[in-house]
Amino acid sequence: MSLNSTLAASSVSTVYLRNDIRRVLRNRRAMIFTVAMPALLYLVFGATQKSSETVGSGNVAFYVLVGMALYGAVLAAASNAAAVSIEQQAGWTRTLMMTPLRPAGYVSTKVALALTMSALPVVLLAVVGAISGATAPVGVWAVCLVLAWLGSAVFAALGLALGSILKSDGAMQALGGVLALLAFAGNVFVPLNGTMLRIAEFTPMFGVVSLARYPLDHGVTVYGTPISLWVIIANIAFWAIAFAVAASYFYNRSTRRQ
Repeated sequence: MSLNSTLAASSVSTVYLRNDIRRVLRNRRAMIFTVAMPALLYLVFGATQKSSETVGSGNVAFYVLVGMALYGAVLAAASNAAAVSIEQQAGWTRTLMMTPLRPAGYVSTKVALALTMSALPVVLLAVVGAISGATAPVGVWAVCLVLAWLGSAVFAALGLALGSILKSDGAMQALGGVLALLAFAGNVFVPLNGTMLRIAEFTPMFGVVSLARYPLDHGVTVYGTPISLWVIIANIAFWAIAFAVAASYFYNRSTRRQ
């Protein structure tokens, strides 16, 4: 195989990615769960806040919006990455091994799919937030939501790891529960303080949501507690590496078993 063919086989497959996006968009239940639900949660918990109450350079509604955007992006990214379990059950990954698409290309395509789909809840929340009274400077809006979207890539690896470990139904059910618990523990849904905040600093979602909100609150919580940017970066780096290693290990083990 030539060098160009090798590079093409190991990189993102545009044809496979395009077909995957079409398949996901046809799954109405998944679209409602990963795209519409975060917007609904924002309307319940964020849009009902008084617009005069502020956090950093924006209002409380926008603070909640960023958390929900991060959660929606993470949910979409992890769920789509975990779909590898369904393909393994159907023997699809074994079929792919007989094509020029190598495991690295397959994984890269799944990550690209996860990032593409995770942009949808972020865009929807931006529209809903603008209509419902979330306020912040335009630059803060853009940077916070982009950081929330990019942060979801960390959890695409988690979804791939769980999808490789568990059976298809078990992977999806476990993933939803795990992500909800991580969101509560990571300062995403409910502002934490004191000992709970210190514990949250070691959880996977704390770093990505804190970084996404950093342009808004400059690392100061709603209770006035400062959070070091180095703590945020260290948290993200640790969990990104941990999830990536786990995804690589369990995916390779599952393909060898086939």
